[in-house]
Amino acid sequence: MYISKLNRNEKTEELHEFIRQNGFAILISNVEGKPWASHVPLLLSIDGKKLSGHVARGNKQWKEWNAETEILAIFTGPHSYISSSWYDHENVPTWNYIAVHVYGKLKILSDQELLQSLKELTDTYEKSSGQPVTVEQMNPVFVKKEMLGIVGFDIDISHIEAAYKLSQNRDAKNHEAIIAQLEKRNDPASNAIAQEMKKAGHS
Repeated sequence: MYISKLNRNEKTEELHEFIRQNGFAILISNVEGKPWASHVPLLLSIDGKKLSGHVARGNKQWKEWNAETEILAIFTGPHSYISSSWYDHENVPTWNYIAVHVYGKLKILSDQELLQSLKELTDTYEKSSGQPVTVEQMNPVFVKKEMLGIVGFDIDISHIEAAYKLSQNRDAKNHEAIIAQLEKRNDPASNAIAQEMKKAGHS
């Protein structure tokens, strides 16, 4: 994707944490010569070298995957419209956002690998539940039956690109004005962008 120099983020640990906090991704590859996208939760490994997940067996995207397939996983964060009325000079409106693109090669998982992947995915997202569910607690026959309907995969990550477009090109006065206006909106996305702008700073 296009990323201006000011908006590029190459801080590996920060990007890994972003992926872990925004794990519902768009998975893109070619199907019958055309782009195909699936919306799936993905789990980043502890060492940050691979993503794991699964798709429905009825999703024909996986049928064209092989060891040479390069896939793109897109992770998106908060985003917000930025009005040019907030500046102290004439300019155009824009949009602030965070987006992380992960590229890599695919590997289809065995049944045992898929089971382990499901355990890890479930444990990760059940942490905040009052009564966490685990795969181990489920009836093994039921789990095996449900697994017949999905295909598990790993993505060996080759590289990551990240755009943190957060008004870094504005001077201190206008940067602060944008943050103030975003906070006035009192909606989660605008507030999240305001917080990210405070962390990112400006030119």
